[in-house]
Amino acid sequence: MARTKDFDENEVLNKAIGIFWHKGYNGTSMQDLVDGLGISRSSLYDTYGDKHTLFIKALESYQAVNSDKICSIMNNAGSAREIIKNLLEFITNGLLKDVEQKGCFMVNAEVEVAPHDQEVSQMICKNDLQIEETFYKAIKKGQDTGEISPLRDARALARFISNSVKGLQVTAKSTNERAVFDDIIKLTLAVLD
Repeated sequence: MARTKDFDENEVLNKAIGIFWHKGYNGTSMQDLVDGLGISRSSLYDTYGDKHTLFIKALESYQAVNSDKICSIMNNAGSAREIIKNLLEFITNGLLKDVEQKGCFMVNAEVEVAPHDQEVSQMICKNDLQIEETFYKAIKKGQDTGEISPLRDARALARFISNSVKGLQVTAKSTNERAVFDDIIKLTLAVLD
């Protein structure tokens, strides 16, 4: 008969995100996970298999939470420009609240792990395409209503803005000066004119 778990898997997964985000994948040992998660090594292996599987689950969880927040912004904002501005500000506000200046968990994984791990690389590519598609839909909506200039290709604009988001996420690792982020957002939005 299988034993019932005496821990909340979602809570443990959230703790794992924090550990991997702070230390990176390669900097996190199994002992770090055992100590930080507050579960036994056997429970860790029984539930998640190994460090890599736990890392994948952590990335999936992080991505799902952020996708939900982005969908909420997409559905609540009015105009296309407001949607794009709100998305950029949502990302920036999250980055600026982080006193440890960890940047973005997904971007960190992209830089550290994806070049050597096909599964992580595929997850990052899928996430990037979802973000690009979010911006594309907002831009296309704005072009259809005349709010955004149709002189530039909507897909190219979406890719540019997605790239600007990654730039914000990397910049957050070295500065938390609001004016820097406001300038980047302002110029990013200017490409829609």
